[in-house]
Amino acid sequence: MTETPVRFLEGFGTPRWLALWAAMLGFLLDAMDVLLYLFALQPIRAEFGLSLAEAGLVTTATMVASAAGGIAGGVLCDRIGRRRTLMYTVLIYSLASGGSAMAGGFWSLVFWRMLVGIGLGGEWAAGAVLVAESWPAEHRGKAVSFMQSGWALGYMAAALLSALILPRWGWRALFLVGVLPALLTLWIRSKVEEPEVWLRAKTKGRFRDIFAGELRRRTVLGTALATTVLLAYWGLFSWLPGFLAGSKETGGAGLSIVRSSLWVFAMQAGAYAGYLCFGWLGDKLGRKPAFVLYVLASAVLTPVYGFIPRWWPDRAETLLLAMGPLIGFFGTGYFSLFGVMLAELFPTAVRGAGQGFAYNFGRGVSAVAPYLIGTAAGRMGLGPALAINAAFYVVAAVMVAGLPETRGTDLRGGR
Repeated sequence: MTETPVRFLEGFGTPRWLALWAAMLGFLLDAMDVLLYLFALQPIRAEFGLSLAEAGLVTTATMVASAAGGIAGGVLCDRIGRRRTLMYTVLIYSLASGGSAMAGGFWSLVFWRMLVGIGLGGEWAAGAVLVAESWPAEHRGKAVSFMQSGWALGYMAAALLSALILPRWGWRALFLVGVLPALLTLWIRSKVEEPEVWLRAKTKGRFRDIFAGELRRRTVLGTALATTVLLAYWGLFSWLPGFLAGSKETGGAGLSIVRSSLWVFAMQAGAYAGYLCFGWLGDKLGRKPAFVLYVLASAVLTPVYGFIPRWWPDRAETLLLAMGPLIGFFGTGYFSLFGVMLAELFPTAVRGAGQGFAYNFGRGVSAVAPYLIGTAAGRMGLGPALAINAAFYVVAAVMVAGLPETRGTDLRGGR
């Protein structure tokens, strides 16, 4: 069936844009709820007496849970629909953020943050498939990148809320704000439609199908690639607020909570631009060339950023601010690849399962990164510990060559 060509920036009230707004806002608020913990890390450590390794373990537990939530969410959205799964997962992470505010110690905090993680993984799996199936091939990369940019906006929202709330009312009040995204589910229920390609699907696939036939190789390679860059990302960004706010004696930058929040805000502004540019490049040049450009740039920038407080202590604040947007641009923008390319690698019947497993299994493995970096930071300082992520980016640039270029894939035919 021939479809009338459309411009990307038109028809903001059409079903494709409503699906994109829902997924983007869900991911934005999801990121905010997850990242509030990173900004509240120092006062939480002080209240509960947590070591660096224990603080990192909370993030590790969140990521392990998000892996399980993402895999389950992918399977579920193949069964009951992308829209319904999106609503349920938004509700889960919102209520769990409120529960985090009631934590009385280390283990109760771990419990609530794991529930937040389940919502995180499931929301991304449902939202990415919803957007990919709602948009035509010529704009799919831009649409998924717009959805993925919600992470940067959520990061900035967490930074701003932390700067406003933490010094005045403490970390518990900060987590209570995370309940508000639950209201988004009411709007999703009334406005968002299921993608036509999913409604037309005559069969529902089985989870094991993603490990059969030609899909097996795509699943394995996609999972390995996601694991590699997620190790790099969480090793760097889970400790970045702590790096900026940490004392210079421990290898940190020695900034206050408010100033470190401003530095992170600038970095995530760069990340927002990085996501959007990746979508444009991916639709214009191909998914793989854009990805290689991003990860190789990250491999160069990350170690330099980590050593700035040691190499140029007198100019550290200025250099960290100047390089922050570049770290954000290249160090996060490549994630748009997984929302669009993984959707294009799997047929409709198992698209949620394939995309959810490949990305979220990688997320589960990468959960060790915050703990390892926290442990290494206790020995060598945060700056040098963060710099070890560069090797993962180089490996990712090599690994993506094993996957087919999917630009132009038409999902309307059941693919």
